[in-house]
Amino acid sequence: MSKGVAITGMGIISAIGNNVAENYQSLINGKKGISRVSKIDTIHKDDIMVGEIASTNLELEQQLGLTPDNNYSRTALLGAIAAKQAIQDAKISDINAYKTGLVSATSVGGMDMTETYYYDYLENKSTQKYIEGHHAGDSTQKIAEQLGIEKSLVTTISTACSSAANAIMFGARLIKSGKLDRVIVGGSDCLSKFTINGFKTLMILSDTYNTPFDENRKGLNLGEAAAFLVLESDEVIATEKKEVLGYVKGYGNANDAYHQTASSENGDGATLAMQKALKVAAYTANDIDYINAHGTATGNNDLSEGRAILRVFGEEIPDFSSTKAYTGHTLAAAGAIEAVYAVLALQHNIIYPNLNFKTQMKEFDITPQLELKEKELNTVLSNSLGFGGNCSTIIFSKEQ
Repeated sequence: MSKGVAITGMGIISAIGNNVAENYQSLINGKKGISRVSKIDTIHKDDIMVGEIASTNLELEQQLGLTPDNNYSRTALLGAIAAKQAIQDAKISDINAYKTGLVSATSVGGMDMTETYYYDYLENKSTQKYIEGHHAGDSTQKIAEQLGIEKSLVTTISTACSSAANAIMFGARLIKSGKLDRVIVGGSDCLSKFTINGFKTLMILSDTYNTPFDENRKGLNLGEAAAFLVLESDEVIATEKKEVLGYVKGYGNANDAYHQTASSENGDGATLAMQKALKVAAYTANDIDYINAHGTATGNNDLSEGRAILRVFGEEIPDFSSTKAYTGHTLAAAGAIEAVYAVLALQHNIIYPNLNFKTQMKEFDITPQLELKEKELNTVLSNSLGFGGNCSTIIFSKEQ
C-alpha cells in the first residue's frame, strides 16, 4: 500500500491556454478567456458569454494525427490532448511498465456530435458512427487508446460538476490501496447546444463576464476544457527517482440531497466534503493556506459555498478566490482544471485574483482575494460542487 499520492505530470487545454505554461501565464496576467459564442450555431449566441477554446475540431484532429474518418467528439479530442500532455510532463516512456489506470470525467460526452447528426443518421449510414460516440465512456476509451493503456482499469465518472474531483479522489484511493501504481485522472467537456439550452432553462447564464462572490452576480459562463494529472505511488517515485509536483493529501465527497440543481442554502454538502477532506489529510482548518473555491457566480452557489466556508473555517478564513472568471465553468472538467491551478499555485507560491469583483455580498463579510498575491503556500483546498448535491473537496500539498 502506498502512503502518499504524488502528482508527477499535468496537462491542460482551456479557454486561456493550450498547455500548462500558457494557462499559468494567463492566470498571473489576469487574461480572461470569456467571449461571445463563435463556434456553435445557437439561438442564444448573442445572449450569453462562454469560455471557448480557439482550436477547431480539425486542428485538434491534426494535433492527434487522426484520419478524416474518425468519430472523435470534441470532448474526446480535448481530453486526449490534455492527457497526452500529462504523460509527456511525467516523462513516461512506457505507459504499461506499471499497473496503470485511467479515470476520466465528463458530462457532455459526445453530445456535440449527436446534435450535429441526430436528424439524418437513420438515413445516412456514414454519420451513424458519430451517434455511437455519444455515451460518456466513449471519450474515456478513446483517451485510453491514445495513451496506449492496455488491460487495466479504464473507467468514467459523471457526477456533474464534481466529476473530475471525484476522478482524482478515486485515483488517489486506487493508489493508496495498492490496486494500481499509476493513475491518469482528470476530465474533459466541450461546449454543446444541449448544455447551453439546459443552463439557459435554469436561468443561471450570464450575458456578461461572470463575477464570483459579487453581490450583483448574474450567473455563470459555460466553458470547455480538459485537464489530466498523473498520480503515482511511493514505490514508482522511489524506483524512477521522479520529480514530484505536489501531493493529493486529502479528499472528501458528500451529498446534501437538497435539490436536483441547487446547493443547500447553508452549504451542508460542501461543509461535509471539506470536513472529510481535512480528516483524510489529518489537517485542521488552520492548516489550509488557500481555497480555490467552486465560485460559479450564481446566486445559489456563492451564497451556499460562502456559508460552508464560514462553517468550516470560522473567523480565520484562508485567502480564497474562484478562477472561473478566467475559464468559465467547465462542468465535469472543472475539478481537474482547478487541480492543475492548485498545483501551480503551490509551485509558484501565488494566489490568483478573483476577477470582476466589485461589490461585497450582503449576507456575510468575507471577501475573495482581489489581486495577484505572493504567499508561501504549503496547502491548497479545492472545491467542486455538482448538481444533485454531489459535493467534493480535494486538498493538495507540497509535502507528503
